Amino acid sequence: FAVPGSLKPELPEDGVLRYFTMAFCPYSQRTNLLLAAKKIPHHTIYVDLIDKPEWYKDYSPLGKVPAVQLTHLKGQPTLVESLIIAEYLDEQYPEPRRLFPSDPLQKAQDKILIERFAPVVSAVYPIITLNPNPPADARKNFEAALDVFEEELGKRGTPYFSGQVIGIVDYMIWPWFERFPSMKLTRQYELDEKRFGKLLKWRNLVAQDEAVKKTALDVQLHAEFQKSKTVGKPQYDIAFKNIA
Repeated sequence: FAVPGSLKPELPEDGVLRYFTMAFCPYSQRTNLLLAAKKIPHHTIYVDLIDKPEWYKDYSPLGKVPAVQLTHLKGQPTLVESLIIAEYLDEQYPEPRRLFPSDPLQKAQDKILIERFAPVVSAVYPIITLNPNPPADARKNFEAALDVFEEELGKRGTPYFSGQVIGIVDYMIWPWFERFPSMKLTRQYELDEKRFGKLLKWRNLVAQDEAVKKTALDVQLHAEFQKSKTVGKPQYDIAFKNIA
């Protein structure tokens, strides 16, 4: 873990990508999903987002995760912002298959759809993070924003947002669907099966994907992490609780 005052970690100069992350960050999980789906070798460095080490600004000027350092390129540049990283990795590592659509229009429409997930994130944030005083309309706004995706999945008429096989839209919105069930443990709230039937069926399908299973954290761990934030400093080590 990288914490304040910590020395910059010494990693081998082996040309392997360096992935800076926080285990519970959904945006970081987007990058992790791409790394897993593409089977890209990488070193993982966990960063304390509350007490960030000074040296981390050399990699991510705003101190955010994820960040991916391209150590095999001249100057060892670092990329930030999850969607930008995803597009770069998809282009540079086309095997075993591309995740973004090859058709320019469909690619643009899928990127727009991913951006339309922002209202879902902003509305659910105070609920899922256990804010003691969430806005009165937070749940209503969350469900209304999610309606867009329930309807879009119906319009597309395919098992995944990306078609017959999992693709970029599915991976980019999945991290939040992994976290939504934690609200059953912390808020006694679940998505309505009638209102969100297609999305719940999609969620069960995506959960079986190999990259998703490889990057997943148990719902209980997500709930414990959010609870830890309400009683003091977030306990990042909860992510490694079940590792022997």
